Amino acid sequence: MNVRLLLMALFSFLFLTGYSQSIGIIGDATPGGWDADTDMTQDPDNADLFTIDITLTNGAVKFRQDDAWDINWGSVDFPTGTGEQGGANIPVFAGDYSVWFNIATGEYSFTVQSDIGIIGDATSANWDSDIDMYQNPDNPDKYFTILDLTVGEAKFRQDDAWDINWGSSDFPTGTGVMGGDNIPVDKAGEYMIDFDKSTGEYSFGEVITFSSIGIIGDATPGGWDSDTDLMQSAADPNVWSANLTLTDGGAKFRANDEWVIDWGGTDFPSGVGVQGGDNIPVVAGEYKVSLNTETGEYNFQEIVDYATVGIIGDATPGAWDSDTDMEKDEMDGSMWSLRIILTDGELKFRADDDWAVNWGSGDFPTGIAEQDGANIPIPAGEYIISFNSVTGEYNFEEIVVYSTVGIIGTGSPTMGWDDDTDMIKNADNEFLFELEATLVDGEVKFRAEDDWAVNWGAEEFPDGVGTQDGPNIPVTAGTYAISLVTDTGEYSFATPDATKEFLNPASVKLYPNPAVGTIRLDVNDDRLSGDIQVTILNMNGKIVAENSINTFTNNSIDVQHLQAGHYMVRLQAENALVGKKLTIVK
Repeated sequence: MNVRLLLMALFSFLFLTGYSQSIGIIGDATPGGWDADTDMTQDPDNADLFTIDITLTNGAVKFRQDDAWDINWGSVDFPTGTGEQGGANIPVFAGDYSVWFNIATGEYSFTVQSDIGIIGDATSANWDSDIDMYQNPDNPDKYFTILDLTVGEAKFRQDDAWDINWGSSDFPTGTGVMGGDNIPVDKAGEYMIDFDKSTGEYSFGEVITFSSIGIIGDATPGGWDSDTDLMQSAADPNVWSANLTLTDGGAKFRANDEWVIDWGGTDFPSGVGVQGGDNIPVVAGEYKVSLNTETGEYNFQEIVDYATVGIIGDATPGAWDSDTDMEKDEMDGSMWSLRIILTDGELKFRADDDWAVNWGSGDFPTGIAEQDGANIPIPAGEYIISFNSVTGEYNFEEIVVYSTVGIIGTGSPTMGWDDDTDMIKNADNEFLFELEATLVDGEVKFRAEDDWAVNWGAEEFPDGVGTQDGPNIPVTAGTYAISLVTDTGEYSFATPDATKEFLNPASVKLYPNPAVGTIRLDVNDDRLSGDIQVTILNMNGKIVAENSINTFTNNSIDVQHLQAGHYMVRLQAENALVGKKLTIVK
């Protein structure tokens, strides 16, 4: 075999066996945070299998390929599961782990390594081997784990040996002593197990999972005959809520549409429910109803149809003397928005021009405002403000309108990096700049005000999303209808007879924004109707989610798998498209 054939065979082997790929683990639980992958090692006998021994902190991780978000895997399951492309962040506990991941199946496993384990025929490992427990990062003497147990016995021991072990005859709580009795597990189930090696104290707390949480009673739409289901929070799986119209009467919360587990109390509109407690006395009204299944806390937050909601403060035109009213959303009376120029200072939201109901927080540009909360600190600028008067969620999206935007580079009409070819600002959309021009083979970028302080670039051609200081855009010679939306960075180089039409962002309402689990898109433009493609990109211009929706039947999108941060949502149908900014909070 000659050298050329040998090299070709070697290349084919490496490609087919996957050695051209790198697989890493990334996330705030890893040494590199969300900024850098920690590479895994490919198994020499199985090209699909990657492993690593790693120390993790409390947080979340994902697996990804080639140090990029184009291909990544995630899931809500831990310590084992099956990752999906673009799936949720994997939640992890702090500890030392042996991790394996299979890129062909998406299966993964995190095996913790510690000096304290649990052993016994009540565990899946029987008396043959220990199941290591997680060490509490705040107290090195305390350990915990979550396990499915059967009826049987168990003990705690150190270093996978019987030299040091703890046991007792008490269950589900007790104090283990050296060489003590086996702990009798008299009920099968999933348990949260805690152990303190300094005192021997332990507890087995049964973990109860819920397929549904509902509210039932003569105050509810279903009476005492059927539950009205609540929705589980994407940010906290213990929290369930819904917006409901209730009548005078009683109500209780219950799990899985059964009376096995239910919560009640004597307090209204808020209190702490107890198992089998009294009926909650409900006063008729419209409420955001919520229950925390971990703490039992419940709340009936009245949804008030305010005549006005405004902003007030020394950052606003009316200072602290008068409100600047916001605009109520026609589809959702709890959503309010306003475009306004603000100065350096502070502000709050308030209802009906009165301090009886006001909201504030110390966070900017996003946060959750609370009744009588702190003043919101504001840097000067022009903003689109959104506020939810039920949840208190708010967002300040800064608007920058440029007087000139041009195209520059070796592929531009000037064929150099010294002079811009100015584009024309659209009369109906101040963020849209357009130009019909003949380009040559080369590279270009967009920039504002003939200066590099603000510029847009990306690797994609003829369409893409430019980012600040992004790479040069490679262009092919030809005559193009060129478009750039400065607000979102979207750009297009289209042939003049197939121009892509960038619509005014005001034609689409995206809410809630900021969002946690689900967003809704209301489109008010016939050019974006029926089946449309929705693409979500991060601030680096990388696609993180793609969906198809029908504006007539389904205009909701699940975004709970996205990390907290800022995104751009692009809606496209045939040759019309529009971009909207989105903020995700967790």
